[in-house]
Amino acid sequence: MSGVSRKEKKYAKLMRNQPSNITFSSTDQMAGRSGMGPSESQATNPRCGSFTSLQGVTGGHVQQQQVGSAQPSSYGDHRRSSYRGGFRGYRGNSRGSCHGYSQIPKSITATAFAQARAAEINAMIKAVSHKSGSQFLQSLPPTMRRRAMSHNIKRLPRRLQEIAKKEVEKVSQLKKEQSKSKSRKARRRHGSLLMEFNRRQRKNIWLETHIWHAKRFHMVKKWGYCLGNKPTTKSYRACYRSMTKQCLLQDLSYYCCLELNGTENNLLKALARLTSVDAGTTFASVACLSGKCQGSLVLYKADQYPEKPLGPVTFLWRPKTQPDSSSGNRQLWIWMHPALKMDLLTELQLVCQCLDVPVPEPAPNECKTITYVPEKQTEVVGLKRKQQDKAGEVVIPEKKIIGNGTRDPSTTVVWTSLTNGITIEDLTMEILRYRLIGPLSHCVIFEAIQAADVPKNSEEREETKMYCWWSEYCTQPEKMSLHNHQRDILQLLLGVASPAEISAGTVLGLTVGDPRLNMPRNRTTAIPDLSQPEDLEKLRDLCLNGIGAEYAQSQIWDRNVRNVVTETKISEQKLNQMRSKLLVPGTRLDLGSQESKIPILLVHQPGKMAGQEHTGWGSGWDILIPKGWGMAFWIPLIYRGARVGGLQEGAKHTQYKGLPHFPDDFPDCPAGIQHSVETKKELIDKYNKYPPAKRPNYIHYGTMTPFRCPWQQLVEEWEAHIQAGDLKLAVSGKEQELKFEVQNPNYKHAGVHENKASEEMSNKEKPSEPDEEMEEDSESVTILERNTGCKNGKNVITQDTPAESGHVSVLRSRKLLKQISMWCRPSSSRGQQTQRYRGPAQVPLAADAVKSIIGSYPRFLIWVRLSLLKKGSPIANATICVPSKEDLQLLVSDPNCPGPQESKHRDPFKQKCKALKNKKRALPKVPETTTAADLGITSVSGCGVNLVQGLWPDQIRNVISHCSRLAIGYVSQGDFSLTVGCGEALGFVSLLGLLHMISNQPPNHRGLALVRNPASLQYRFAKINIEV
Repeated sequence: MSGVSRKEKKYAKLMRNQPSNITFSSTDQMAGRSGMGPSESQATNPRCGSFTSLQGVTGGHVQQQQVGSAQPSSYGDHRRSSYRGGFRGYRGNSRGSCHGYSQIPKSITATAFAQARAAEINAMIKAVSHKSGSQFLQSLPPTMRRRAMSHNIKRLPRRLQEIAKKEVEKVSQLKKEQSKSKSRKARRRHGSLLMEFNRRQRKNIWLETHIWHAKRFHMVKKWGYCLGNKPTTKSYRACYRSMTKQCLLQDLSYYCCLELNGTENNLLKALARLTSVDAGTTFASVACLSGKCQGSLVLYKADQYPEKPLGPVTFLWRPKTQPDSSSGNRQLWIWMHPALKMDLLTELQLVCQCLDVPVPEPAPNECKTITYVPEKQTEVVGLKRKQQDKAGEVVIPEKKIIGNGTRDPSTTVVWTSLTNGITIEDLTMEILRYRLIGPLSHCVIFEAIQAADVPKNSEEREETKMYCWWSEYCTQPEKMSLHNHQRDILQLLLGVASPAEISAGTVLGLTVGDPRLNMPRNRTTAIPDLSQPEDLEKLRDLCLNGIGAEYAQSQIWDRNVRNVVTETKISEQKLNQMRSKLLVPGTRLDLGSQESKIPILLVHQPGKMAGQEHTGWGSGWDILIPKGWGMAFWIPLIYRGARVGGLQEGAKHTQYKGLPHFPDDFPDCPAGIQHSVETKKELIDKYNKYPPAKRPNYIHYGTMTPFRCPWQQLVEEWEAHIQAGDLKLAVSGKEQELKFEVQNPNYKHAGVHENKASEEMSNKEKPSEPDEEMEEDSESVTILERNTGCKNGKNVITQDTPAESGHVSVLRSRKLLKQISMWCRPSSSRGQQTQRYRGPAQVPLAADAVKSIIGSYPRFLIWVRLSLLKKGSPIANATICVPSKEDLQLLVSDPNCPGPQESKHRDPFKQKCKALKNKKRALPKVPETTTAADLGITSVSGCGVNLVQGLWPDQIRNVISHCSRLAIGYVSQGDFSLTVGCGEALGFVSLLGLLHMISNQPPNHRGLALVRNPASLQYRFAKINIEV
């Protein structure tokens, strides 16, 4: 039975695709599948060609018809079916052993037969009428088809040739539109790669070192550039060692440069509206105005100091050719971050009165350039044939994009003023900037570059055909004397042990040869020369007074020279061809007068200058070179032992120096606000990717803003405390110290007994309030409820002020910062040694001084550095709090105590989130674009707030008094510092909150604060340092 059943299943599977209007009886199938002979079931055997009687309904009457029950459609099908069927029982018989052909009907009705086969006929017509690539071949009988017809239309009959031509043209057009991906070999050809790279640079700007970085770094797209974020290898500590003991290399070519041209008086008068002497250096500083030093400052909107800052910039004046002349035009370069460019450009156009009038750009080369053409050779090995198209015309190869590939050629880059003659020109990506950090940075630079050779006689000058600017430059004796002095200074700097010994911001102009000719075969490490220099007195004078302004001159300031140097650069291919012809492989290639001469600028970058610790750490050099020479300088610097870092290493370098990093640490600038919004969005998206059980519940930790710092609300609440009289000024003692006392002695912070307060409110009779209504969105669940959390009504800020509204500024007055720094008594990193304030006058912490500060700077933040006394590593968005008297007594009694702990907070949104989640599950699935209003969920007040499990709503209040300790600020960046060996943090605190803290602390504990991470209940003691 099992064998028969298996055969039945196999037969049913074989006959499943047969027409549905043919049926077989069970007896017929059993007879055919059981192997009976023709004598037993000759009339009903379906495999022997017998016929069965079927009922067909046609035209309203029933008619008998005989149709083939299982006649195979072709010879192959009949053969397969016969072998699988009853012929297995009669292996000796042939296919003709079955009888029954005598029962074939003599006639059939065509209408009924066609109607019964209508579905099959429609399928056949559809298959024939379907157009395909080989339709003209399918129209021929199989006996007339030839393989050559597919690619030679003339092999077809003449009646099909026209149709075939149309089909071939149609297919070729489709192939052009949807071409298949080329092979890797074709895609990796130089021409194909160049076209692909140029196409990819149309949206985001590529640096000249982009290909090198893309193979070794994690790339990110920021500010319209493709930049290397961090190396793919584990090199965090290695990069720190390079900054401390060796050399770290960074590509800062993405920094934007604006050039201002005009008379000195007009430029200083216009730029004075953007700066203030109270903040430090200005554009009119004597050392910077001469051109011997580079300056740095923070720019503000016109006449808005100390509020509405734009951001930090560095500037460099071109030295005067004639020191006594003051009537000539001056050039000024202003370097800025790309996030700051548009804001600053708009403000410069305003103060300089520059209209949007395009100025015709000068010719790329005014001096006559004679291009060197090698002699034509009969056979050159290795040269490729010229590309030709199908018509035989020579194809012009695509050129490599040098500079800004996203800029439209019609975009205006020069703006001029019709009133004062000031011209603003955008030099973005026209000048490359590399930064070398570390004590060996000057050794790496001075080994990689060499001063250009001077033609000895007139014959050599005539041979200089390719670089005409250098030959004309050498004809002037005073310029040759300047070049020789610059070369001597370069040799003298080799005796300096570290760049920290050189005067800050020193500028040196040079003209160097092609650095590719001096590159070693293997990677080496530059070592300083520790031998005693010959001119020791000159070296000491150089370190103390810096390099003179006359030696800071360079031809890189000339636009024409820069363009000539870029256009006449010898390609790598030509250099390799010249190297291959050397008699001794590996020797130095001497090009003689054909060698390129590149004007550059060396700008000294000072290290850590603020504070009393690690002075000079992180100093180095910046090298400015013309565009097109990026990789020519990049590879030789690396072969001298420089390690390359990315954006992450640059941020760490700024953090260890104790300086704010742009745009992260500038909350009062438009770029800083935008960066804060983007960072918050990224962190929230990352937070939502984790399930609730695998992510911290920040409500339990009492952290209201784990992904951003609410600076605006912080300063507003501290201002409300002062204005409401919760904190009054009282002077007592000989020093007339300022003390803030709470008017209500029973006043307690809202976060101390949050659980008890909630229980008491639940037991007492509550006033009538509007019912809480919940609304949910496609992305998050929202909830609307009344605001609770502060007992004292005066501490509640009723106005919902977002971070972007209002104004919050950072205090940058150097005089005031020094005064507050003296009041805080800055100490060492571990808080063991106190440093005395060194200034002209020490003002005690008096009430009058504090009242004047409060009245002048009510909503201001102050930049601080916090050093943890014991273990702990602060992170970004950590809270800086005021320690209580009990905390200070605990520290005195037990110096090794880690610090107090915050009590766990109750999550008032947990049950509501669960209820909304269940309600959302009960609802039918809706598209992502469906809003809460579409679901019938509305809000009482009309403005809902987003609610995510574990996060507080966006509309938060009582930032400073939410927890058991008053909050005075937040950490902007923090980590375990490898420089001092303990946890360090950089951030901002409210100026009013800081004055409140230090005035209530005893003199031996002033400047002591608490730091708590967003996902922790543990407070850590830290010392606040204000470094100026």
